[in-house]
Amino acid sequence: MTGMRPQVVAHRGASFDNAEHTLGAYVEAIRDGAEALECDVRLTADGHLVCVHDRDLRRTSSSNGLVSTMDLADLDQLEFASWKNPWADMDDEAVERDPDLDKVLTLRRLMQFVADADRPIELAIETKHPTRYGGLVERRVAEALAEFGWTGPNSPVRVMSFSYVALQRMQRLAPRLRLVMLVEKARHWPRLKPVLGDRWILGPGIQQLTKHPKFAQKLLRTGRDLHVWTVNTDEELDLCRFLDARAVITDRPRDVLAWLDASPGAMTERVRRDLETRRSPLAGSG
Repeated sequence: MTGMRPQVVAHRGASFDNAEHTLGAYVEAIRDGAEALECDVRLTADGHLVCVHDRDLRRTSSSNGLVSTMDLADLDQLEFASWKNPWADMDDEAVERDPDLDKVLTLRRLMQFVADADRPIELAIETKHPTRYGGLVERRVAEALAEFGWTGPNSPVRVMSFSYVALQRMQRLAPRLRLVMLVEKARHWPRLKPVLGDRWILGPGIQQLTKHPKFAQKLLRTGRDLHVWTVNTDEELDLCRFLDARAVITDRPRDVLAWLDASPGAMTERVRRDLETRRSPLAGSG
């Protein structure tokens, strides 16, 4: 454990201050210095991949419809940002927004945004399951990556999922692509461990690592890279650095980068104190 510097990945864009999955959130993430972007994808009724987390639109748009039952043209008529700051119209000092940045975001447009960036940016795509379209989601993702020439080992893209079946499917479609097995609960680990692909990355949640020290130890013993979500405090970042996480997925990329710059060499003094008092998740045996 070296306290290495992890890659900073913007979770649904810079989503702490901006409406998630809007192009505006990703523009802000790049301005903040994020080194990679994360998105969730779902398939519309007419076969387009869109960046939306929930299966329905009640939380993040002006509609309560299901993504899978709507065409892209219908989604394109909706607004996806005002929920984040519902009082903006009453704020005389609020910055005037570009409506084009607040529309539904297709995966293709986000990929083009990454391709056109003025510095190398990676993209972590999570396919959402269960869905009525099953394996068609991964097939459409693979087709989009192929169009950009992003299916090889040097692709800026990695694909993630909580479904090992989805990752196995993705591995067949794009054998050289990096894949991340997301782990929602520590208790799921015994069931997931036997089905992991040889080169799959592990994606545990920070809360599970914090609450279950032995779970963190078990993941470390696999020798696999760790990409941890969703890391939003300096204490959580310290733990990720102690675990040598290769990537941290965060709603607050600007803050995480600032914390890393404040302690560029290794872990912060807080982690060292935790180790001394045996409060670190990895200080015990087992």
